[in-house]
Amino acid sequence: MQSNTLFAVAAQFNEPNKLIKAVKIIADLGYKKWDVNTPYPVHGMDAAMKLKSSKLGYVTLFFGLSGTALALLLMWWTMSVDYPMIIGGKPFFALPAFIPVTFELTVLLATLATVIGMLSVFFNLPNNSHPLHDTNYMQRVSADHFGIYVEADDKKFNAEELRTLFLSLDAVQVDDIYVPLKEKYPILQPKFLVFLTIVFAVTSAITYFTLNYLLYMEPFDWMVSQAKVTPQEKVETFRDGFGMRQPVKGTVARGFLPYKFMGMPAPAESLVNPIIPTKETVELGKRKFLTFCSPCHGNFADGDSRLRGQFQNPPTLHSTRVREMNDGMIYHIITNGQNAMPSYAPQITREERWSIVNYIRVLQRAKNAEVTDVQKVKKEPVKNGQ
Repeated sequence: MQSNTLFAVAAQFNEPNKLIKAVKIIADLGYKKWDVNTPYPVHGMDAAMKLKSSKLGYVTLFFGLSGTALALLLMWWTMSVDYPMIIGGKPFFALPAFIPVTFELTVLLATLATVIGMLSVFFNLPNNSHPLHDTNYMQRVSADHFGIYVEADDKKFNAEELRTLFLSLDAVQVDDIYVPLKEKYPILQPKFLVFLTIVFAVTSAITYFTLNYLLYMEPFDWMVSQAKVTPQEKVETFRDGFGMRQPVKGTVARGFLPYKFMGMPAPAESLVNPIIPTKETVELGKRKFLTFCSPCHGNFADGDSRLRGQFQNPPTLHSTRVREMNDGMIYHIITNGQNAMPSYAPQITREERWSIVNYIRVLQRAKNAEVTDVQKVKKEPVKNGQ
C-alpha cells in the first residue's frame, strides 16, 4: 500500500552511457539527495557522481591500531609487570612471540569496527521498508536497466522539471515513487506470546536432553567413549596405572647412538670437540646459550642468575677450575647434568651443545684476556688502515 506522499522521481535508461550523462547533469545542477541504481558496477560512475573518498578507511585504521596497542599493552603488563616469567631464556617483553596475538586482535577490531561503522554510521542502518522496495523501478534496475532517482526532500526538487529533464535525456521510463503506508505488526498479542513460550520450552527441553542424555547413549556416545588414552589419564591396562608410557628400556632411535657416558660423573675417555669455532658456530652457540643457559648462569656466564632468587645461583664459568676443564668435560656436564643442573640433551642437539662450549670459551677468553690478546686488539686498527 502506498500513500499520497511523493518520495522521488526516478528514471530508467537502457544504456549505461545515457545514465552517465544524466548523472553528470544532475550533479552539475547541484542536487544533493539522489542516488543511482545499476545491475552491476559501472566504470566511471564515482567520478560522474562527484563522490568524495569514503571516510570508512579512517575508522578501520583507528580501531586496527587500537587493537594493536591494546594487545601489546595487555601482554606487556601481564608478562613484564604483573606476573613476569622467564620462558626459555626470552626477555619479559618477547615481541616476536606477541606478534600473532597482536595481529589477530588488530584484524578483529578493525573488521568489527568496519562492518558496524559501515552499517550504523555510513548507511544509517539499512531500512527494510524503503520506498523503492517492491517497485517496478527497482525490479527493472536490478535486472537489465540503469536508474537514477532524486528525492522529494531535495531543496531543488521540482517533479515536473525532473520528468522533462529525464525524458530529454532518452529515459525509457520515468516513475513517481511514493512513500508506502506504515504497517503495524503488534507482537504483544496473546497468541504470539503463547507461541513464543511454547517454542522456548520445546527448544530448551530438546537442547537439555541432547546435551545431557542423548550424547551419552549408544550409538551417539562414540565421541565420548573413544579407544584412546588422553595425557595424564589413569588406566588399568598397566600395573602402575600410568597411561603415558616411557620408551622401552634400551630403546635406541634409528640412526642414533646414545651418549655412552650418561650417568657418570665424568666421561671415561677424553672427548674432542668436533665443531670448529667459526663465526657461524659461535653465533649458534651464543643463541643457544642465551636461551637455555643464561637464565641461571647469566648472559655473560658470571653466575648472576636472571631468575630473581627462584633457584640457587650456579658458580661462575670464569673460575680457574672451569677454564682448565677440557671441552669434553663441559660438553659432558651439559649432556649429563651436574648437581642441581639437569641434562639438556633432550632440548639441545649435539652440534648445538658443542657450539655452546665454543661460545663459553669465547666468554672466558674475553673475561680473562692475556697481554697478547690486548696487543692484537690494539694493533688491529693499524692493520686495517694499511
